[in-house]
Amino acid sequence: MNLFDSLTQKISGKQIKIVFPEGTEARVLGAAARLQKENLLHAIVLGDPAKIKQVAAKNQFDLTGLELINPATATNFDDLVAAFVKRRKGKNTAEQAQKMLLDENYFGTMLVYTGLADGMVSGAVHATGDTVRPALQIIKTKPGISRTSGAFIMQKGDQRYLFADCAINLDPNAQELAEIAVTSAKTAALFDIEPHVAMLSFSTKGSAKGEMVTKVQEATKLAQQAAPDYAIDGELQFDAAFVPKVAKQKAPDSKVAGQATVFVFPELQSGNIGYKIAQRFGGFEAIGPVLQGLNQPVSDLSRGASQEDVYKLAIITAAQTLV
Repeated sequence: MNLFDSLTQKISGKQIKIVFPEGTEARVLGAAARLQKENLLHAIVLGDPAKIKQVAAKNQFDLTGLELINPATATNFDDLVAAFVKRRKGKNTAEQAQKMLLDENYFGTMLVYTGLADGMVSGAVHATGDTVRPALQIIKTKPGISRTSGAFIMQKGDQRYLFADCAINLDPNAQELAEIAVTSAKTAALFDIEPHVAMLSFSTKGSAKGEMVTKVQEATKLAQQAAPDYAIDGELQFDAAFVPKVAKQKAPDSKVAGQATVFVFPELQSGNIGYKIAQRFGGFEAIGPVLQGLNQPVSDLSRGASQEDVYKLAIITAAQTLV
């Protein structure tokens, strides 16, 4: 079954509440309206309702059933300010909190934290940091996870893979890279991808030397120790990880080489370049990034996202709430 056919069946009619902070952006509003009309979730759209309605009228979007909230006039604004100050444990005053929660991303994240929403999708017009920062300050990472990471589900026909980290961590150390690998394996399983995790490098099993290779080798050992039930191996070049014939030559004893489904890049630069090459040259649909390791689901759109991308990432976000 197609991934989204499966996910829509899981979330349909459950009225999972997803908040969209960028309510005056046509791509976001169109996706929210479609999701609401199809009864896939309950859409909470943030922004000035008058401006939202102008965008809807211009694009002929049906806003029936959508919950429109202007943070500046929200009846529960003071309650959310108080909850934010408590959560920040003295790091922000009430006066600072009032200014911060006028920002739709902070306001939306507080809706998720307080249970008024189940998840959030942002980033169509905001930089990644504008989405991630409130999530880390308010929702925070799960116990045992030191940082969030960004994974893309790469899909083309019946092929489905997961790439990480392609969005957040510039140059993770070995421990952090191992953590990303284990978290990515769990994310893959959530979306019906059997995790065979390849720790990518420009070297395969010691064919090259250097600090960058050593980091991936150490990360592989740490990930294997942390999650012995998952198939994790490295360091592997991409062809050794993906092509069975090459795997037999370069890593004949590996249980991952030649059949990898989860690709963990050694640093952000190669991850970001890699997923975009697969997307633009290879014709894969890149869905994400899904922010991994948070206590509650928040997803960060690419600013080049289409309305269809927003629609699908919202479905993925809603599905994460069922775990």
